[in-house]
Amino acid sequence: MLYRILLFLSLIAAVVVGAPTAHASATTDITITRGDGTTTPGTIHAPEGASGRPGVVLVYGSGTSPSTKYAEQAEAFARAGIVALRYDKRTEHYTAAHRDYSLLADDALSAVAALRNRPEVDPNNVGIWGLSEGGWVAPLAASRSADIAFLITIGANSGAPAPQQSWADQTKLRVGGVRGSMVDTLLPNGIRQVVGAGQFAEADYDQPSVLARIQQPVLGIWGDKDRLTPPGDSLRGFQAAFDQAGKTNYTLRTVRDTQHSGFTTTTGFDRGDHLSPEYTQLMGDWVNGLPGSASGQVDQPAVQQHSVTPLQPLAWWESTAVFLTVLVGTLLALAGFTLTGFVKSWRLPSPGPTRILVVTGVIGVVGTIAQILSIASSRGTSFGPLIFGRTLPWLTLQVLAVCAVVALALVVARSRHTLAEATTGARLRWALLICGGTGFVLWALYFGLLLP
Repeated sequence: MLYRILLFLSLIAAVVVGAPTAHASATTDITITRGDGTTTPGTIHAPEGASGRPGVVLVYGSGTSPSTKYAEQAEAFARAGIVALRYDKRTEHYTAAHRDYSLLADDALSAVAALRNRPEVDPNNVGIWGLSEGGWVAPLAASRSADIAFLITIGANSGAPAPQQSWADQTKLRVGGVRGSMVDTLLPNGIRQVVGAGQFAEADYDQPSVLARIQQPVLGIWGDKDRLTPPGDSLRGFQAAFDQAGKTNYTLRTVRDTQHSGFTTTTGFDRGDHLSPEYTQLMGDWVNGLPGSASGQVDQPAVQQHSVTPLQPLAWWESTAVFLTVLVGTLLALAGFTLTGFVKSWRLPSPGPTRILVVTGVIGVVGTIAQILSIASSRGTSFGPLIFGRTLPWLTLQVLAVCAVVALALVVARSRHTLAEATTGARLRWALLICGGTGFVLWALYFGLLLP
């Protein structure tokens, strides 16, 4: 509350002493020709009657939403006297498993060239703005071209996408009250497997080396309640990369009560109706104040519940080939045991433990995959009732995993009696069951089903 009062008083003081004029704006639709000859639509937001003004190209975050989603950001720049260009992102072959930051950076440079040719702007004062995924793309574009006069990043990461995604998913669970192996084992190993299978686009992208090559003034902004990008770790990472390169023309700021994309928030997971006033004023003042505004000012990093944990490369025993062998082999063995049970002479005595092992093993494997997908697709922090920090689905899977281990132990313990007068087919079924049960135990240990 005190912060809001001080901000309100500062705005009043700014009016009294003469605040920057809020400009009326107008929009113009253009077509941008990209480096490969394809085109994409763009919209320019410019102060009315603008000529020779600073300009900025907006490079937005992940996904394939049209650029209209970023009209409010463009309008905020225009009100500050800065010409903004938003354009539709390249969506061809853009998926979770494939996206090309280098190609997206080239597209951004094409947009910069288009804006520099507009009469509303000063061609020597056109910068680039990147949000979230754009916080990887925009710095790469800036590192490639002296035509870019400045760089602004919002919610950008100082590290690679895969550890950031793991941090974001863990944050959702921790804020929701989830604890234990679901957070510490299931999530990181699930993401590591996706990365190892080549299904996580740009997973190991080297952001620090790009930051070290940037010569232009940089403004980095993070919301203190960012739950998608680690705001404290990222600010420190930007500062470390710049300081190591001997760079001094940068400003790193943390904005209060602001979420990942610059909107107001109370929890970091909800989003207010409008951008944070402090965020929009900061950007306008910084651009209009260049070069003096890039003076090396660095805010205190935001407080995080936990830091980013690097994801270790897969060892040989957990490689994609081994992982798929265990997964497919387990399911085929359990399915083979079930299907061959239709042959009467192949049936085993004491069917109770064998049935428990088959049912719990299959549910455990399928349920684990479903849990990983559910967490990845969740946008909130509500995971239903929790028992001992575990969600009900996860606790159920853990109980089933214990039942599977007990059932497997009983099957092994009774093997001498079971196989004493067994036919060759029955012995084969028993071997399939043991293989499937062993595969499931390995699966359960790897993904934390048998861990606290």
